[in-house]
Amino acid sequence: MKVCIYGAGAIGGYMAVMMKQAGIDVSLVARGPHLAAIRENGLKLIIDGEEKVAQMPATKVAAELGPQDFVVIGLKAHQAWEAAEDLAPLLGRDTAVVTAQNGVPWWYFYGIDGPHANKRLSTVDPGDRQWNAIGPERVIGSTVYPATEIAEPGIIKHIYGDTFGLGEPDRTKTARLKAFGGALDASGLKARYYDDIRDDIWLKLWGNLCFNPISALTRATLDVVATDPGTRAIAKSMMLEAQAIGEKVGATFKVDVERRINGAAKVGAHRTSMLQDVEAGKPIELDALLSSVQEMGRLVDVPTPNVDIVLALAKQMGRSLDIYPTFPEEAVQAEEPKLAAAG
Repeated sequence: MKVCIYGAGAIGGYMAVMMKQAGIDVSLVARGPHLAAIRENGLKLIIDGEEKVAQMPATKVAAELGPQDFVVIGLKAHQAWEAAEDLAPLLGRDTAVVTAQNGVPWWYFYGIDGPHANKRLSTVDPGDRQWNAIGPERVIGSTVYPATEIAEPGIIKHIYGDTFGLGEPDRTKTARLKAFGGALDASGLKARYYDDIRDDIWLKLWGNLCFNPISALTRATLDVVATDPGTRAIAKSMMLEAQAIGEKVGATFKVDVERRINGAAKVGAHRTSMLQDVEAGKPIELDALLSSVQEMGRLVDVPTPNVDIVLALAKQMGRSLDIYPTFPEEAVQAEEPKLAAAG
């Protein structure tokens, strides 16, 4: 089995070392000082007080690696959009692409019936770039639960968790799904299969869409956001808006909103990924976490007043700090006729 991790950052690097040490043929696409360190010293993973080092092909040019059995996209959503065409040399006839981004994925409406079948989401895939370059038929959906970080270039530190949710967009149980899940299990990771991976995408998104931007705006840790009466109320209102949207497009929420918030509070003084990005001056993921929910709300006629307010504030914060990545103007303009027609 040949597996390319495209975007060997904190999560991708963690997967890569674990899979390589299990004997899987793994290669990496990375960049900058991180890539240089991997080439010189291998990729190091610090986990449970131990150090694991794996040597594997690493490049910034995907064409050097050739067709793969599986490509895991470990980039953030906006980076994945930018890299869509660069995946072409990795894609053979039967290559599957595992999308490991937070938020609503670009392929969300592929493989389902109803009035929104094959609907494209302009907030995460303007110009249908990923839809056309990758093809939704290649996708295996994934939700990522481990917490990891790049301690320094070439070194990944594992914090907690080892589980990855997996599911085919069309809800089938395929040989490729079992093969990739089996590879995760053989690597000491855990694959959790879902009849509809969208349910788990919503469960994770449910917290990310409120806790991330609220923490970034207030600089408060997760326990504070989830317990302070004011921020908890805002988070709950956003989650209820999202739940109404999710249920309208067929999602099932198996946990009630109070339990979901209480679960977040129990995590403790955790700095959300968006707060960490703000503090580090890195680009923030707003469109996949919030703009996409707003777009889906418009699609199914569900008002999103609280999501709208927090999104507007977070966008302005991102612009003022120059950390809100926007899509190129020509891609956005290409979507305007579609948005006008939808409106």
